[in-house]
Amino acid sequence: MGTNTSILARIRNHHHLFRYAEAVIAALTASLLCGGLEHFAGNGGTYVVLLLAVVFSAWYCGVGPSIAATVLGLLGTMIGFIPWFHSFRRPDPSEAVGTLAFLLTSIIVIVLGESRRRQNETLHVAQGELEAKVQERTTDLEVVNRNLRELSARLMQLQDDERRRIARELHDSVGQTLAALAMNLGLARNDLERLTKITETLNDSENLVRLMSTEVRTISHLLHPPLLDEAGLSSALRWYVNGFAQRSGIKVDLDLPDDFRRLPAEMETAIFRVVQESLTNIHRHSDSQMAKIVLRHHKGEVLVEVEDHGKGIPQDKLELMASAGTPGVGIRGMRERLRQLGGTLKIESGPSGTIVTVQIPIPEGSTSEIVSLAGPAAA
Repeated sequence: MGTNTSILARIRNHHHLFRYAEAVIAALTASLLCGGLEHFAGNGGTYVVLLLAVVFSAWYCGVGPSIAATVLGLLGTMIGFIPWFHSFRRPDPSEAVGTLAFLLTSIIVIVLGESRRRQNETLHVAQGELEAKVQERTTDLEVVNRNLRELSARLMQLQDDERRRIARELHDSVGQTLAALAMNLGLARNDLERLTKITETLNDSENLVRLMSTEVRTISHLLHPPLLDEAGLSSALRWYVNGFAQRSGIKVDLDLPDDFRRLPAEMETAIFRVVQESLTNIHRHSDSQMAKIVLRHHKGEVLVEVEDHGKGIPQDKLELMASAGTPGVGIRGMRERLRQLGGTLKIESGPSGTIVTVQIPIPEGSTSEIVSLAGPAAA
């Protein structure tokens, strides 16, 4: 530590010496020039040349070097700009006035130069403090953004886990209870077939139970379809699109290759939710009687397009969707899911309909995992 400090001290000392050397060189050069200009430019011109050396020293070298340059300039005026010691002579009154004016002007220049140097140093220090504060705020903002991304990813994961749990609970508890009730009602109907009215009531009750069981199964599958985990995205989308077309009356064209391979679980869930949300929005807002869904593998990415031929989205709402202030919770959720996977969501709309385009990169090294997931299902 002591060695480093001594080295820094030497560098500073050498730096000061360099400044003095520059000022001395400038003053000597000006004196030599004055020696050649004295017969042509007169005393006024020589003082101007000397003053330029002082200005240079005051502006770039500091107080001490500028004082040294001034002293050398005064010596030059005393010896008549001729480097011989025997040439000292008594100055006349006009030269004395010029020398005094040169001295006063040099003092003013030195004061102004030092004032400028101090202002520059103050500005430099303030600039350094401001840059440090900006860097600190930038670091804090990056930490906050990273925490928000982690929280958002955790919320998405918890949402999917909760949907799986509710789907299992509906299937295991309510579904089994309804099945047992249907069996009991069937036994009662067999024993009471003689009584027509009771039989009709029981038949109606059985139909209601079957309808309830179907509705519970549908809700459970919509929350998180078992096919998505067991058979993959292709089977789950075909099942959902068929059911959606029956419920909504909207004709849906699913363009999905037969050899569409399995993807990582998070990607399949995200694509399924995007298609689900897009079809729901078509049913609620577009007044379209048809929709088209296209899925493709393309250059290490999965491309998804959902298109309708409805009335489109108003321009002001479309601009709001393109900015950070997305109005809908569903679209905001889609963007967040895709951002966690490095994907993008693009919405284009006009009077002839709306196109939702999704691109998700397939992670490197996931091929073996995908094949292992698809193997048991294919078997």
